[in-house]
Amino acid sequence: MTLVSARELVTAASDAGTGIGAFNVIHLETAEGLVRAAALAGLPVILQISQNCADYHGGLEPIALASLALARRAETPVAVHLDHAERPELVDEAVALGFGSVMFDGGALPYDENVALTAEVAARARRAGVFVEGELGEVGGKDGAHAPGVRTDPDEARAFVAATGVDALAVAVGSSHAMTDRTASLDLDLIARLRAALRGAGAAGADVPLVLHGSSGVADAVIADAVRAGMTKINVSTHLNGFFTRAVRDVLDRDERLVDSRKYLAPARDALAQEAARMLRLFALQTDTAAAG
Repeated sequence: MTLVSARELVTAASDAGTGIGAFNVIHLETAEGLVRAAALAGLPVILQISQNCADYHGGLEPIALASLALARRAETPVAVHLDHAERPELVDEAVALGFGSVMFDGGALPYDENVALTAEVAARARRAGVFVEGELGEVGGKDGAHAPGVRTDPDEARAFVAATGVDALAVAVGSSHAMTDRTASLDLDLIARLRAALRGAGAAGADVPLVLHGSSGVADAVIADAVRAGMTKINVSTHLNGFFTRAVRDVLDRDERLVDSRKYLAPARDALAQEAARMLRLFALQTDTAAAG
């Protein structure tokens, strides 16, 4: 059994000065492809299930149980993480289902409300031994709710961690959700200052790792530089979805009579697995930064 907590994977990467890939599950085929990617790369991976994904499937439990089952059968360590939960009850459900880590997203709330609600949710999760990610400073592009150009202040980040007790922090440093081109510019100096501000800021003097959301819009070389500057957990969704979708289109374009969905989903799953494996190696600083298509 290789189901582990994101705490183990993120802490190990932080200590090593490398990154860990956290990739979003959309449906069973993406979860299977991501677990296969970890095996291909010989590296761990974090499977993320977002609130939007849970809602798409009519609830968290079905896709969560499938992802947890895949993780338990995986060849490499795999964590299952709740991503961008804005409803506290969804966090509670994830903890009850056996998630080892959760992200509560209060980033769109006024600062004081974000602190109060994040602290409340984090306290319940951490009593269950669950690793908690919070968000301070809005990451652009998410459903129009986040203003462009927002940046996380290092002093405010340290105060937020102290007030909420979160174990990891998603910060705004120039990336944006749902980008389909890889042109985002990251503030590497700010990443380094945030990393320094959060050293020893966690419970019992632990470092608090930084999380990069919206990584699909960031070029390989810039992501590698961000990891070297202090980013640890690297979230990707849209970029990998593109590989999956283009493979589906390619198969269907070549055979308009095809009706068996397995015939186009399997190649799409394979395409996603290959690119996710490449990105895992990139984040672990094990490969050059030549961008894939």
